[in-house]
Amino acid sequence: MNNYDELCLQYFLEHQSQLLDEKVAENMEEAEVFLEDCMAVVCKNIQQVRAYFEEEGADIAQMSNEELEEASEVFALPDGRFLVVEA
Repeated sequence: MNNYDELCLQYFLEHQSQLLDEKVAENMEEAEVFLEDCMAVVCKNIQQVRAYFEEEGADIAQMSNEELEEASEVFALPDGRFLVVEA
């Protein structure tokens, strides 16, 4: 199980519309439950994001790192990490 720190939770709360049409979380606790339920992953860098998608069988071979960073399920955290949420 991932431990989502305050930065992950706050960022997801503020940017959940990037991935979802309607809010799934109103507070940090709800955000954590949602992220746990969909097994969101915190990656240290874009290479880990790429490795994660490859392990999941996603066809991303033709995508640049920039395109990967812009994917709706990839949240670029302010500290340089990435939160991957497949809802």
